Amino acid sequence: MTFEQFGLDSRLQQAISEMGFTSPTPIQQQTLAKLLTEKTDLIGLAQTGTGKTAAFGLPMLHNIDSESRTIQGLILSPTRELGMQISKDMVNYGKHMKGLKVVAVYGGARIDQQIKDIRNGCQVIVATPGRLVDLIERKAIDLSNVQITVLDEADEMLNMGFKDDLDFILDKTPKTKNTWLFSATMPREVAQIAKRYMESPMELSAGNKNEGADNIEHVYYVVQGRNRYAALKRVVDSNPDIFGIIFCRPEQKLKKLLMV
Repeated sequence: MTFEQFGLDSRLQQAISEMGFTSPTPIQQQTLAKLLTEKTDLIGLAQTGTGKTAAFGLPMLHNIDSESRTIQGLILSPTRELGMQISKDMVNYGKHMKGLKVVAVYGGARIDQQIKDIRNGCQVIVATPGRLVDLIERKAIDLSNVQITVLDEADEMLNMGFKDDLDFILDKTPKTKNTWLFSATMPREVAQIAKRYMESPMELSAGNKNEGADNIEHVYYVVQGRNRYAALKRVVDSNPDIFGIIFCRPEQKLKKLLMV
């Protein structure tokens, strides 16, 4: 199966061909088949690394008007790093769509510059919940024309404590919009958001619900708290070719890790 079979906008087809995309992944096959032909709410269950960004990004760009300078697509992401990557991918997908502008808004960056970028006009906003709430409260962003809202890594956003922010944001978007929720798992809290903000959502799954990716091996070490940094250093030292990401919440822990 190829992307051409779905009737995707020719400008998007040209871009993904130049990026080396040939065959869609399972979650992309399912979403493109539905979202390019139907206006519907959707729940997509798929693990990280299965091509979710293209699964929702291509249909979103296919359905928006790049000549209009109003915000038509909203993508919510749990972290700024993921948001920046999604924004970059969306720009690459839509590079042949004249007038398309994608703006990423997230904490840790100058909000005045982000406000300026928004006011200059854009069609797609990629945002972390906290920063978007700030922009809404400042009346610096208008979500009244949003046609499609995507909740990416919805389970992670809830795990990070963004439920109230999500409720606040979704209440500011039109009731007529379509909501596409993507999550690796479907805990009760995600199901509650789907029930409250989605109307008869279609559910698609690439793999089994609430099951981890089968190509990932999980290893953990039990150590006392005072030994965690020394243990981490030994893991890194014993794997000189390691590539990875270390997640930690408080800034003080991050600074200490950088000294390991």
